[in-house]
Amino acid sequence: MDRNDRAADYLVAEHTGGRRFVPFAADFDIADLDAAYAVQDAYVARLRRASDARPAGYKVGLTSKRMQEMCRIDTPVAGVVLDGRVHGSGVELRLSFFGRIGLEFEICVIAGKDLPPIGRDYTEDEAAAAIGAVAAAVEIVDDRSCDYATLDVLSLVADNSWNAGVVLGDRVTSIPDLAACEAVIAAGGVEIDRGHGRDALGGPLVPFTWLANHLCRRGEGLRKGDLVMTGSLVTTQFPTEPQSYRFTVSGLGSVDVSVVP
Repeated sequence: MDRNDRAADYLVAEHTGGRRFVPFAADFDIADLDAAYAVQDAYVARLRRASDARPAGYKVGLTSKRMQEMCRIDTPVAGVVLDGRVHGSGVELRLSFFGRIGLEFEICVIAGKDLPPIGRDYTEDEAAAAIGAVAAAVEIVDDRSCDYATLDVLSLVADNSWNAGVVLGDRVTSIPDLAACEAVIAAGGVEIDRGHGRDALGGPLVPFTWLANHLCRRGEGLRKGDLVMTGSLVTTQFPTEPQSYRFTVSGLGSVDVSVVP
């Protein structure tokens, strides 16, 4: 059994056993991002087989300079979103199902056409022309009560960048200036934070373009219909008791999610 399989089996056992996240890259000689993504591939393959799932798209993480500095990296990271983990607005999520649930409030970009490898990076204009729709969305993450003082980015990436699903609002095909969109999050009907589209690397187009080029460099590429979660616009919420959230993005509408025991 090679390193990727051993690390992937370890991750399955850790998640199944409900164990706290601890960095593990050094234990499996995961020395760089290429190696971390190779482990991610093996881990996601096991998740797919276990639930007969298919990839629905991707998440882009570490889209703030603060988080990049904390993880000592100068690039975003990616993870795979599986179709069985895509929920509609109004979903109830059980706190007991997760090690520690986090909710990240984002703009989801949906590819309107393929962006296959072309031997060079796509420009932002080329990527923008491939956007088919956008939506207000919530990424569900499970950090399994990680001690962030010990976090290393290679372990994070190998663990599918902690993606545990997404919640999508209605798709909008008349696409506004995404960087200028205002975003407001309310808990129990009371506003708790607000931000703008530009708060994720300057605007959702930047992580969308980065993700397309990242996949192309791996010989993959984006496909029509792929969801791309482009990074949190407001403070991540880590609910510990039942709560309802509404995330509203100007020009895109709202998405609702509740957590229950």
